[in-house]
Amino acid sequence: MTKVDKENVEQSEKKVFPKLKKDRYNVAFLIMDGTYNTELTAPYDIFQHTIFRKGIKPMNVFTVANTDKAITSFEGMRILPDFNYLKDSLPKIDILVVPSAEHHLDTDLEDEKLIAFVQKVDKEAQYITSHCDGAFVLAKAGILDGKVSTTFPSDIDKMRIMFPDLDIRKEVLFVHDGKYITSAGGAKSFEAALYLCEYLYGPEIARSLAGGLVIDWDLEKVPHFIIND
Repeated sequence: MTKVDKENVEQSEKKVFPKLKKDRYNVAFLIMDGTYNTELTAPYDIFQHTIFRKGIKPMNVFTVANTDKAITSFEGMRILPDFNYLKDSLPKIDILVVPSAEHHLDTDLEDEKLIAFVQKVDKEAQYITSHCDGAFVLAKAGILDGKVSTTFPSDIDKMRIMFPDLDIRKEVLFVHDGKYITSAGGAKSFEAALYLCEYLYGPEIARSLAGGLVIDWDLEKVPHFIIND
């Protein structure tokens, strides 16, 4: 192999990071093997579309994982993470999104590096959101202590048993307490993401984002619970 060939191989193997524009919210999606498609793609779509709206501070969206290799979602989609939180230099994360994953009720909660990463981000992030069982990760990290939250409807009782000191609500699609927004997940992940956009940008922008994805959006028609600071 010639010197030029070696340089070409090294260049092809060099990791390419996403270009994050200034004056935007940096929104990181925490993914891993077993991540559920909808809890990832629903808020990702909503937040990414903010770049097409004028007069607001839009969002840079990117994924973070504990590997450079592709992760495989629960439904079989292969996704190459943008950043490896174990070794890459990460940008400041303004909003952390924790989609649900297959093992968020068991082995993922035993991953000390995963939990430590969430705790570290929590110290600087403006908002942390979870969808479906992503709330279990936040609870394990201790950042929901003293907060009201929710999770996937059929897992609420499990979460109450696992974290008996937490105030976990039923019959709501999302809860906003402080800088934490937890949602029931599934297709209703769209609603929680639209709510954060309405909170940040106002109802007109939120309705515009919803309309772009053919979603009827009216906050008053969505069962939710907000703790006023």
